[in-house]
Amino acid sequence: MNGFVIVLAVLNIIISLGLVILVIFQEGNAKGLGAISGGADTFFGKSKGRSMDRILKKLTTLAAGLFGAFTIILYLLTGRG
Repeated sequence: MNGFVIVLAVLNIIISLGLVILVIFQEGNAKGLGAISGGADTFFGKSKGRSMDRILKKLTTLAAGLFGAFTIILYLLTGRG
């Protein structure tokens, strides 16, 4: 059981790092000062940027769900719950 908890803890750390990376890669909703000079388009172009942003949002939701589930499971398995 102790090895299983260690594996879950390592997976939880990997998922949390992936979650941070996914959030950093997402484009913000507010364009800020980039809209003034016309630089509001994404790096990928208009349609590809929207599809990439949609994929990143879905992956972020999945990673957040996994992170929450693993955290609750680890809490219960370590005897604190």
